[in-house]
Amino acid sequence: MEFFHARKPVILHACHCQIITHFFLTYSIVINKRANSIDSAILDLIRSGPQDRVWIPQDFLDLGSRAAVDKVLSRNCKSGFINRAGRGLYHMPRNHTTLGSLGPSYDAMQDLIQRKAGGNVFPTGAHAANVLGLSDQIPMRSCYLTTGPTRRIGNGKSEILLRHVSPRFVSTKGPKSAQVILALRWIGRRSVDEDIISKLRRNLSPSDRAALPADAACAPAWIADIFIRIAKDSTTA
Repeated sequence: MEFFHARKPVILHACHCQIITHFFLTYSIVINKRANSIDSAILDLIRSGPQDRVWIPQDFLDLGSRAAVDKVLSRNCKSGFINRAGRGLYHMPRNHTTLGSLGPSYDAMQDLIQRKAGGNVFPTGAHAANVLGLSDQIPMRSCYLTTGPTRRIGNGKSEILLRHVSPRFVSTKGPKSAQVILALRWIGRRSVDEDIISKLRRNLSPSDRAALPADAACAPAWIADIFIRIAKDSTTA
């Protein structure tokens, strides 16, 4: 066998060819074993994790390179071991006797959003106002607030918008206090009237109302005044 050099041909004897062949065969075996090892490790992690979790390639980068992880996930999707919920989103198959194959649950998507947001996730002011009984408007857009950066997350053919909110407004001790801040900021100072304040007083539990004064520092001044007023009215009622 001859390998041509720029100046003169290089002649390889049969023993050299055998060594080269052996090297490539050994290398191929090692690569295949590593690929199978990564494949098994990823599937073991998915199977041993929460059944409803939505997985992303970043969850497996300690097991192999991004390219290797992507190949494993794609291969197992084609094999039916896992399902694709969107670009870069994977989950264990879920089936319903009537509806057939199901996508990830709402709770699983919430968990995914929180992991990808790089911060805590909260409902929008519109959603908070609806939950607190201050508005009949039902938010239809997939949008959440986050203390992390503003970003969009693909979810199949749709998108989930994560919009940044100042950590100050959601760093309350009482979880309901943060909802009230977000709801009132969404409604707007000029639109918050006695009816809104009465609804808050009526819909918040005694413990939630009692927690408002301690969380007043997290709210804008005009909302802090409402916090104090609701708590005071509750103690004198």
